[in-house]
Amino acid sequence: MTKIISIANQKGGVGKTTTTLNLGAALAELGKKVLLVDLDPQSSLTISLGIEMSELEKSIYDLIASEEENESQSIAKEIIIKTKMKNVYLLPSNIDLSRAEIELMNMIDRERVIKFILEPFKGFYDYIIIDCPPSLGLLNLNALTASDEVIIPMETDYLALRGAGILINKTIKKVQKKLNPDLKIAGILATMHNTRTLHAREVLDMLREHFKDMVFDTVIKETVKFKEASVDGTSILDYDGNSEAAESYRSLAQEVLNNDK
Repeated sequence: MTKIISIANQKGGVGKTTTTLNLGAALAELGKKVLLVDLDPQSSLTISLGIEMSELEKSIYDLIASEEENESQSIAKEIIIKTKMKNVYLLPSNIDLSRAEIELMNMIDRERVIKFILEPFKGFYDYIIIDCPPSLGLLNLNALTASDEVIIPMETDYLALRGAGILINKTIKKVQKKLNPDLKIAGILATMHNTRTLHAREVLDMLREHFKDMVFDTVIKETVKFKEASVDGTSILDYDGNSEAAESYRSLAQEVLNNDK
């Protein structure tokens, strides 16, 4: 049974793309077949996987723009890319996706367009992981409406802590009430954690005190290795598989699998 997970936070620079890529790679390492979906017009996930943007003729935007369901499925087969990693596939994005927010406004059932696009892939992949844009717009609402679960990456910073509360108490609860009552919060993931600063340690403590069991045990520490892996067009597991950073995402993947039991 396919599980769809959104990696979402309206704040930028909190590790959404890093988490999408490396959680996907860690699940694939455990034998799962994974489809990564780049739903961000900035295309950071697509770029981080070494895709040459100038050679990308079609993207997920073409699926959103297609009017016929059969046409959409046919386009999907052309668009999906096999990545360098075993069992990891990509539904890429490019700058065309920036037009989608406006065009979705005029579509019937506009919050469920991504749900309909991903429906044919259920049963073919074990996990579909969506990298969401840093906003609270229609693309984000589409991702949450299509998902079984949402993971919220959160930098261990006080302002980020406040932002996570807004996302949970307003956006996610609104989606659960009106669009997707089955949506669950898989957990809040502390990212870009700097153990050397008192502020980061205090925020991590506040996060665990306030959100309790909603917070993953895994903490992703700040390291330049994630950027180096992106330059290499692959995951941290393939770039430096014995590093603490790689082990952190293996730990997160195990927590995600344990939640499914």
